[in-house]
Amino acid sequence: MPTKEELMDEERRLRRLRIMVDMAQSMILQQPINYEEAFELVQFVRKKALELFPGKEDAFDIIYRPRFNRLLNEKFRISVANL
Repeated sequence: MPTKEELMDEERRLRRLRIMVDMAQSMILQQPINYEEAFELVQFVRKKALELFPGKEDAFDIIYRPRFNRLLNEKFRISVANL
């Protein structure tokens, strides 16, 4: 069973990840950003997420990739199959 400190650390990392994802989504929607820059931003967020949660590539791909795909589809009016 995880200790209280381990649970608090995980919660802190989750908050940090949520903030990064929210900020990236906001930047993509609100800033004059082209597709390549948006794509690089998503890749940066994925890299940072994996630094916070090593070995959780599948979790990122299941939870956040579809959200970013929808966002890029909406912003750039193109079909983004996979980032």
